[in-house]
Amino acid sequence: MGANLPSYRTAPRDGYIPVGGAALYYRETGRGHPVVVLHGGPEFDHTYLLPDLDLLADSYRLIYYDQRGRGRSAEGVRPEDVTVRSEVEDIEHLREHFGLESVAVLGHSWGGLLALEYATHHPERVSHLILLNTAPVSHGDYLFLRQELPEKRTPDDLERLKAFRSTAGYEEGDPDTFAAYCRIHFKPTIRQPEHLESVVERLRASFTKEGVLRARAIEGRLAEQTWLVEDYDLLPALRRLNIPTLVLHGDYDFIPVECAEHVARAIPGARFALLEDCGHFSFIERPEQVRAEIAALFRGS
Repeated sequence: MGANLPSYRTAPRDGYIPVGGAALYYRETGRGHPVVVLHGGPEFDHTYLLPDLDLLADSYRLIYYDQRGRGRSAEGVRPEDVTVRSEVEDIEHLREHFGLESVAVLGHSWGGLLALEYATHHPERVSHLILLNTAPVSHGDYLFLRQELPEKRTPDDLERLKAFRSTAGYEEGDPDTFAAYCRIHFKPTIRQPEHLESVVERLRASFTKEGVLRARAIEGRLAEQTWLVEDYDLLPALRRLNIPTLVLHGDYDFIPVECAEHVARAIPGARFALLEDCGHFSFIERPEQVRAEIAALFRGS
């Protein structure tokens, strides 16, 4: 396998890391500076990031994992076992498992918020921060997102989403129903139809009824500990960070650009880059620009 492929395209290494009554599934590939990759959702797992982010593996050692209770890290995990604190400490367990003094942390969407939670708790362990299409990091910005989002959907799509949420298939976690819901949910944030279908296909591949219901409950718990708390606001803590940071956002993202700009302005020296004609999945929609911006971050640090 791979005799004619670049050296980084060797078979990924994977396994499990025990973490307090659970086991985190990880997937490692590439060589170079270690980068821990945090997926979004928070109800998804890492597989939707592939294969696009693997293009970074010729320059970086990528360590993906499924967050506790999601994907292949779900066995034996109850939704009530998952907290923001456990999410942060799981990243620390991952770093310790690989014996790394520090790591770069790349977070997509919800993973951006989680990356910043980790950085504020363990700043000495973070060499670089890479935030792709980050989720809001304050209650105020979350409310702004919720206010703006309906304006980005058609009336028909708003009705269809509402109708889906009241169906038995959605309530029972039927994978096909949830995939159809995701197609409408992400429609206003992905310009190219083929990119939308690619995202939905990747998500659907890992859906199971039990997994959808568990992950949905975990998402609700994490929202209750972050966005839905009136005084939740990471921005003041970000002003104390001294970490080379890249904040990438798409001008077509359904998360308002202002949310990402607030993060970039809060972190001293952070670079903000707005990708044109790009939505919420910049690593799929603008892979070469994402790669170039990340390379520039490491060159400049």
